[in-house]
This record gives sequence, structure tokens and C-alpha cells, in this order.
Amino acid sequence: HVQLVESGGGLVQAGGSLRLSCAASGRTFSSYGMGWFRQAPGKEREFVGSISWSGGTTYYADFVKGRFTISRDNAKNTLYLQMNSLKPEDTAVYYCASRPPGYGLGYSSTSYDHWGQGTQVTVSS
Repeated sequence: HVQLVESGGGLVQAGGSLRLSCAASGRTFSSYGMGWFRQAPGKEREFVGSISWSGGTTYYADFVKGRFTISRDNAKNTLYLQMNSLKPEDTAVYYCASRPPGYGLGYSSTSYDHWGQGTQVTVSS
């Protein structure tokens, strides 16, 4: 049974930072690409960034480039999202997801087969 559990969300002022974590269990974490998505109220879920199984390759949505960094620790079965220079428009529920091999760069939510429950990030102005 695959389980992904996000943590680290909360309320932060604009310009501040948060680090989200995603603890994985139930499959060989190091064999799978991972991704972060977010969904704001009234909006569709959108791609934030993805990382390869080794951590050697990362991709980001344009709106987070230079502000967010994805990393992973395969020894700890944990995925991270470091978010700096946060803006009110970053307010959303953030989800981590697991991507099987062969599903490319992971821009599309359809590339992922397991999802966490989400963690709320709220950025005040």
C-alpha cells in the first residue's frame, strides 16, 4: 500500500519561506520520479515541479523558477519543496505525487499514480 504524507504547510507572510516534506512508504521510493502540484480555491490543480528518481534532474513551472527548489533524500524516503520569496498567489493546497518509470518529465498530473492528501499553504500580504 503506497502512502504519501505531506507536512510543513502553514501561514506565512509574503516574502517568507516554508519547506514542505512528503514522506513516502509502500514502494521503493528511489525507483520513482516525484512531483509537486498545487490547487488554489476555484482553480484547477497545476504543476509546480518534478524531480527524477535520482534527484539529478528537476523541472519547474515558470512561476516558481528561482524561488522554489525540489529535492529528495532517498535514504529517508522523503521529498522536499523549499519555497522562498513566497507570494499571496502561492496560496494553495500543495500535493506530492509519485510517478512510475517511463512517464517522462512529469508535467501532467496523469503521469502520477499515487497522491498525498495535501498540505495547506497560506501566504498573507
